[in-house]
Amino acid sequence: MTTTPVPSTARIWLQASRPATLPAALGPVLVGLGVGIAQGAFQPAVAVACLAVALLLQIAANLSNDLFDHRSGADSTDRLGPPRAAASGLLSVRQLAIGTVVALVLAACFGMFLVAVGGPILLVLGLLAIVAAVAYTGGPFPYGYRGLGEVAVFCFFGLVAVSGTAYLQTGAWTALGFASAIPVGLLVTAILVVNNLRDIGPDTRADKRTLAVMFGARFAQREYLAMLLVAYAVPVVLVVAGVARYPVLLPLLSLPLATPLVRVVFAQGDPRRLNPVLKGTARLQLVFAALFALGLALHRSAGGT
Repeated sequence: MTTTPVPSTARIWLQASRPATLPAALGPVLVGLGVGIAQGAFQPAVAVACLAVALLLQIAANLSNDLFDHRSGADSTDRLGPPRAAASGLLSVRQLAIGTVVALVLAACFGMFLVAVGGPILLVLGLLAIVAAVAYTGGPFPYGYRGLGEVAVFCFFGLVAVSGTAYLQTGAWTALGFASAIPVGLLVTAILVVNNLRDIGPDTRADKRTLAVMFGARFAQREYLAMLLVAYAVPVVLVVAGVARYPVLLPLLSLPLATPLVRVVFAQGDPRRLNPVLKGTARLQLVFAALFALGLALHRSAGGT
């Protein structure tokens, strides 16, 4: 008779933090730093704090989602993705709540430094980000259960994370910062779209009203494709419009990573086929963001302003 070995405490917490999702937090900050360099500014301490806040908020959101999805019944025995800590009995609700609070407190510590740099607007954005991290599946109005997940992810992982990071570097809100936020926000949102497409069945049974549940699989597939198409169109538009120079086209080199993902998304079959697409889209977003950040940095040396 064999028994399944119990993971170590450190490994349990590592799994609960969902490291595969962390590129979604890193990519937007990298692009924001690229915008700052394009405009002649780079503050290393501020950059480190931005990265720390982004990662800690993502971890807090993951732990919170694990907790509240378990409470709501969304993480049941028919879950199609990797097992969650609460549903598997590896962590209690109380432990997840404590872990969420610890991650949020640490994020707030780094965040107060950013508030000192950027002023009261950063305090407001930081508080909104904390609320958004917890309220996705928790609180009196879990917006992830009301079809608002895509909007929130695009706003916080795109507009806020990219333009906010750029603002902290340069001291100004710029058109380039907001334009650069669009493709990154869309690619991070595409990760959520794949997740919701995979989970249409379990989410329907748990009364989790995502856009994929409300409008169907075909809608979610087209939504995913549209987000990737617009994301890749933005660098081209920036160059054609004269806002940026040719190095900003570097993200187009990541197109070979996108094509097989779209093919699997539009294929039929077991929803579990989308599990690799989730990781692939996260990887695509990070590669795109890194190339975009590099292109923005080189944009300055190429004569951009």
